[in-house]
Amino acid sequence: MKVSIITATYNSQDTLKDTLLSVEQQDYPDIEYIIIDGGSSDQTLQLIKKYSTRVKCLISEKDNGIYDALNKGVKLATGDIVGFIHSDDILASPQVISNIVNKFKGNTADIVYGDLLFVDREKPDIIHRFWHSGEFKKSKLRYGWVPPHPAFYIRRELYKKYGCFDLVFKIAADYDQMLRLLLVPYLQIIYVPEVFVKMRLGGESTKLNNALLSTKEIIAIMRKHNINWQVAILTRKLSKLWQIFSKFKRSNIS
Repeated sequence: MKVSIITATYNSQDTLKDTLLSVEQQDYPDIEYIIIDGGSSDQTLQLIKKYSTRVKCLISEKDNGIYDALNKGVKLATGDIVGFIHSDDILASPQVISNIVNKFKGNTADIVYGDLLFVDREKPDIIHRFWHSGEFKKSKLRYGWVPPHPAFYIRRELYKKYGCFDLVFKIAADYDQMLRLLLVPYLQIIYVPEVFVKMRLGGESTKLNNALLSTKEIIAIMRKHNINWQVAILTRKLSKLWQIFSKFKRSNIS
């Protein structure tokens, strides 16, 4: 069973090394690593050549944002399973992909997702928040719940059937895409109580202008999928407080 992992990069030299090494160190052999670069002018491409032997496809050209890049990656993917690791994120252990594949094989799953740690941008061993996804219940979608996108792996044929990322959305297209799939009634969705990814805080999405645009897009997506946004936006905000509290339960994780 082949796994396609897609990374979108653009001038990512400050964080990309850790991302590349975390993919390089995976103990699962059948990985197709695809990197879509937006035409970087720093040392991004040199880092890829230096630190990764698992890259099967590297494209560097201008794009229309991260979701355009990810769509390109999905179209190039040939794996049975597709997932994403962003250029400032880190796969949490060398066994992450093996464990994901075992769930797909053992449960005839369509979607497998796990947990995520928000970590310090400069010192990724320092944990700021713990995103405990929990078991899937369709009723949770009404309250704005979705799993963390970097910890969300699906069978590739679902992209063919339900589409890729909607480029109308510049910041929150992953929320729209996950909702589209999670609302399908017959898909087999499996939660793994394991941290898949360490996500660095302080990226583009946390900047004020992007945060405001993200909220605006999330409300539009909720309306699109008939979710009561007044309730769901509030519960999404409250969930971040729970993530901060939950990190203390994970204090032994490095």
